[in-house]
Amino acid sequence: MVSRTTPRWLRWPDPEPGARLAFGADYNPEQWSPDVWAEDIQAMRTAGVNIVSLAIFSWARIQPTADTYDFGWLDEVMDLLHAGGIAVDLATATASPPPWLTTAHPEILPVDVNGATISPGARQHWRPTSPVFREHALRLVQTMAQRYADHPALTAWHISNELGCHNIYDFSDDAARAFRIWLRERYGSLDGLNAAWGTAFWSQRYSDWEQILPPRLAASHPNPTQQLDFKRFSSDALKDYLRAERDILRAITPDIPITTNFMVMGETRGMDYADWADEVDFVANDHYVLPGPQALDELSFSANLTGNIAQGRPWFLMEHSTSAVNWQPINVAKRPGELARDSLTHVAHGADAVCYFQWRQSAAGAEKYHSAMLPHAGTESEVFRAVTDLGATLGRLAPIAGTHRRPARAAILFDWTSWWTSEHDSHPSSRLRYRQEALDWYSAFLDLGVRVDVLPVAAPLDGYDVVVAPVLHVVPAALAQRLNAYVDGGGHLVTTYFSGIVDENDHVWLGGYPGALRDLLGIRIEEFGPLLDTEEVELDNGTTGTLWTDRIDVTDDRVEVLARYRTGNLAGRPAVTRRATDTGSASYVSTRLGQAGLRPVLAGLLDAAGVSSELPEALRGRVELTVRGGSDGGDGAEFWFVINRTDEPVDLSEVGGDVLGEPDGAVGPQSVLAARGVTVRRR
Repeated sequence: MVSRTTPRWLRWPDPEPGARLAFGADYNPEQWSPDVWAEDIQAMRTAGVNIVSLAIFSWARIQPTADTYDFGWLDEVMDLLHAGGIAVDLATATASPPPWLTTAHPEILPVDVNGATISPGARQHWRPTSPVFREHALRLVQTMAQRYADHPALTAWHISNELGCHNIYDFSDDAARAFRIWLRERYGSLDGLNAAWGTAFWSQRYSDWEQILPPRLAASHPNPTQQLDFKRFSSDALKDYLRAERDILRAITPDIPITTNFMVMGETRGMDYADWADEVDFVANDHYVLPGPQALDELSFSANLTGNIAQGRPWFLMEHSTSAVNWQPINVAKRPGELARDSLTHVAHGADAVCYFQWRQSAAGAEKYHSAMLPHAGTESEVFRAVTDLGATLGRLAPIAGTHRRPARAAILFDWTSWWTSEHDSHPSSRLRYRQEALDWYSAFLDLGVRVDVLPVAAPLDGYDVVVAPVLHVVPAALAQRLNAYVDGGGHLVTTYFSGIVDENDHVWLGGYPGALRDLLGIRIEEFGPLLDTEEVELDNGTTGTLWTDRIDVTDDRVEVLARYRTGNLAGRPAVTRRATDTGSASYVSTRLGQAGLRPVLAGLLDAAGVSSELPEALRGRVELTVRGGSDGGDGAEFWFVINRTDEPVDLSEVGGDVLGEPDGAVGPQSVLAARGVTVRRR
């Protein structure tokens, strides 16, 4: 069996010479009559499609009753796709159980925090810890694997779909039993659990494992460590299910790579994807643009983080949209150029596959107004023409396939445990948003034209001159030691309000805030100063703070105060500090400055660390630069992706390198980048 830590990419059927990027979509032929299938294959070839994800929501069609299977239609579609030169990422079809299963076994349905059973009728209506669901689902996986193991179109296995999108937190009795097993493995004894959970508070001490429940709706705030451990357990329960499907597939089809689609985007937080990454042969991700002033930056942030979850290796963009989605309050169509720009931004951050939901826009069902590669308007449409143009562009960009992301000199640390814990109830402020703070720092880097990597918190910090750790709330002793060693080794650390406060059990580090980072930063805070929604404070560097303040006392004479509060109760006190060591530094930002306010602060910190932009000054903030290059068999070339962040053309005459294949967005093509355009330069 292949080691789970060995990365593998798509196994292309009948490999053609040379590298290629994958291009395609989810394909749902079961929604259409067979006479449409041949039309689909022809249109896919026109668009340049070379891969589709198949059978994702097909369980009810494949297994219409508990005792019968119908594979004839799927056999035909697999054969048609292979004849058309289109590879298949075949789903295990377990994402949504069919009505016969939920009718016969309603005990597989999830239970919400209030104790109500979630009814079928949508999707993902199953408990990750249900032994009954697992029995039926894994039988289907085994049957699928045995049937299609030798099919020439099979290029990868697609486990379930968006695991945890709708069923991450299940409070059922099945979940309670599994939670107790997980806790026994984590703590070993009830004494260990009681100590970790601080059960002396509110008379919560447990004397028997059977007394422990998930954090269901309680009269007041549930135990904070119980909440944190249930989040950890819930991510692990889905990971365990992922492993169960994977192990069956690997036993039957050891040469076929396996993946599942993560959802690194927006506020999707329940699954610790950095912890899941080694369970699959290659990382895949779904991403949809979220409206707002930082929409493009959020897309880039998510793609960047996905690329680093994949440890810089190529990854698979499994789903995004050609235009409007259907699940936002107002679903706005993409403007000219945005389809290609959004896709190529993912490629810039390491995606070697660009796929959409879905191929043909549905005529019925909950997602019938969700855009697709082939829209309701058909092939004679702007969307299909844009899709076809992108397919041609990706064909010309084939030389980048297999290249890795080139690390930047700066990094932003991202920590799921801090995300979960910093937004618990009964905290100084319920307004804190962990990911938004991280995104604001990312936008500030983009505004300054400085490349930055978004790293899982456990990633090595070697080679990074500057590391920003926003709201690093949970800092176990080992992490504190890593950060101290990083600064002692010449690194420049930047962190923010509500960082270093608790250990891995959500217990406060005593002696004053910021707890585990107090000595490293050379400051001490006795009490938090969260701000009301209507409050803001001015700093003497011209910026404005919201959400939070800290009453900082400087405890180390090496600390330099970079900015002070000018207004409010803390007027005259430090707001931004920097403690220099012989070769490194540790800085602290005590208020939420937002994208604009962080820009001058970050510029000063980068300058002190000797980190600057690789872009000409006139382009900084107007374009995003991402670099790919280097692979096991590469020629050492660098590929600069230059992405226009504006709605105006940008002059690229100062950017060197040869335009790679003249992709869409390069107007001129050497000197002008169109509004919302992307160009790739080989250097």
